Amino acid sequence: MKAVIAFAHGSRDPHWRTPIEAIAAQVKAQDPSCLTRTAYLELCEPDLHTAARELVEAGATEVRILPVFFGMGKHAREDLPELVHQLQAGYPYVRWTCLPTAGENPELLKLLAHMALKDAA
Repeated sequence: MKAVIAFAHGSRDPHWRTPIEAIAAQVKAQDPSCLTRTAYLELCEPDLHTAARELVEAGATEVRILPVFFGMGKHAREDLPELVHQLQAGYPYVRWTCLPTAGENPELLKLLAHMALKDAA
């Protein structure tokens, strides 16, 4: 069973989570059979290990992690690969895929440029 985790930094502001949760909801809307969770590096719950454990316990055998970061900073470059390595070691029977950061996706960049131009007109 496949699953997706929308993974972001986290914030103390409870409203900050809304767009991350919306990504997970969109994944579920586009593929109702896909298990979805959100997870956060810090300042919010659940963390990545908790979300991953919940998905594995629900039957996930393939988990795709979408890092909702715009740049390839330390968290995406160093912290996240280490967390994924820990998940692979803890659940070796699950296929873990860490996708490129959202900011590295050319389609997202095109959409943001389109939004900027549309709003400017």
